[in-house]
Amino acid sequence: MSQSAALPIQDILERAHAYLPDICAFLRDLIRLPSTSCHEEAVVRRIIAEMHKLGHTAEIDGMGNALGWLGTGPRLLAYDAHIDTVGPGDLSNWHFNPYEGFEDQDRIGGLGASDQSGGMAAMLYGGKIMRDLGLLPEGMSVLMAGTVQEEDCDGLCWQYLIRDFLAARGLRPEAVVSTEPTNGTICRGHRGRMEIRVEVRGRSCHGSAPERGENAIFAMAPILIELERLAGNLGDDPFLGKGTLTVSEIFFSSPSRCAVADGCTISLDRRLTAGEDADSALNEIRNLPSVARLGKRASVSMYRYDKASWTGLHYPAECFFPAWSIPEEHPLCRAALRCRNNLFPNEKAVPGKWTFSTNAAAIAGMFGIPVIGFGPGREEQAHSPNEHTWKKDLERCAAFYALLPAMLA
Repeated sequence: MSQSAALPIQDILERAHAYLPDICAFLRDLIRLPSTSCHEEAVVRRIIAEMHKLGHTAEIDGMGNALGWLGTGPRLLAYDAHIDTVGPGDLSNWHFNPYEGFEDQDRIGGLGASDQSGGMAAMLYGGKIMRDLGLLPEGMSVLMAGTVQEEDCDGLCWQYLIRDFLAARGLRPEAVVSTEPTNGTICRGHRGRMEIRVEVRGRSCHGSAPERGENAIFAMAPILIELERLAGNLGDDPFLGKGTLTVSEIFFSSPSRCAVADGCTISLDRRLTAGEDADSALNEIRNLPSVARLGKRASVSMYRYDKASWTGLHYPAECFFPAWSIPEEHPLCRAALRCRNNLFPNEKAVPGKWTFSTNAAAIAGMFGIPVIGFGPGREEQAHSPNEHTWKKDLERCAAFYALLPAMLA
């Protein structure tokens, strides 16, 4: 498509509307296939079948990501949708079967509908519209990636794609569009996160004479109090917001219920704002008086992820996911706003941010590749019972994905 050609806005919108029944049917198929992290094979193969049906070149990489391609130009724009989900949790909290889901005039319900199979469905049909109308600019190619293991380890799939799979082909995206849910806005950043382990070692003895031992649970108690105080004094950023810290798990070891505990460990979910990094987050805990007092009896470390993907690939990584943002005046953000304004001229869009973390923690935070987010559904639906998305969002996002490459050209 030449840069001087008139943009076929009405044709894009009409095709997105015409394809909506197919988008919805495909999304409902994805919902029916359980796809927790490391168990995505069935949903990957369903996505590959849909890619072939729509005429996209399709393949599965070594980690098990589903990859669809348009064009052969050297400039690479990538779209990302993670295709794994969390589990459904307590089924009594659901008003419908999370895998069968539901469909009414306005919504589609089911596990992963917003987080984020809806983005995958809209993305592929956005690519279909792109091909139908010749919207892919000369010299550009598009990668549509259905990525695995995001719920376990944000961005691990993209560490593999960028360092290994794409690098072996001499490719690197110049920009990436995340299709995570954005409630109709453009997202240009989010806080980072870390998974931190604090371990206290004690010495067991018989519970009838606890003074003979060193109780690890008692030793952890002042650490918990000081962590709660620390959580109220973390860094802040005008755009990304405040860093946060919460205790997410607690474990113990003891010979019996009649003994002094000889070990106590807690897990921390640490959300990182601008200016915070792995070293600063670890050291602020190591320097707490309650931790320093214990000396070698206490240790503070980062968790490491090393689960095999559904293909059997091990790709170990530290559980550190950096904060990132791009400025509102960045060319990618400006192109995304122009794209949205061309399609929906009667709406005012102000770029925002996600509260949660996404694969962009690796793409932008680790590799410095600019990312914007525009995806169907709402963030508050993620990891919640009775999850659903909106058909209007699916249609609008398909149109947006189809037009964006022309806006970037």
